[in-house]
Amino acid sequence: MKPLHQIIQRPLITEKASDLQEKSRVVVFEVNRDANKIEIKQAVEKAFDVKVDKVNTVVIAGKQKRFGRNFGKRSNYKKAYVTLTEGSKIDFFGV
Repeated sequence: MKPLHQIIQRPLITEKASDLQEKSRVVVFEVNRDANKIEIKQAVEKAFDVKVDKVNTVVIAGKQKRFGRNFGKRSNYKKAYVTLTEGSKIDFFGV
């Protein structure tokens, strides 16, 4: 198994992600593109000491960007929607 910091890269704190976390116990992370659902589940459970119910993943395509005359492309990344079990909670801000 890969180290935790290689699987979970960062939590995604957006308006949509915050609404999901409040309403349906879903936490969103940016994860390594090579990580599978089982590795993501184990990494979240170990890092945050919570129980994970299920994991859904999606690969987000990088946007086409323009740099002066040249065109470039941002990298693709993988997003994981982690559903926590009843009673489990992750607090990123310590409130």
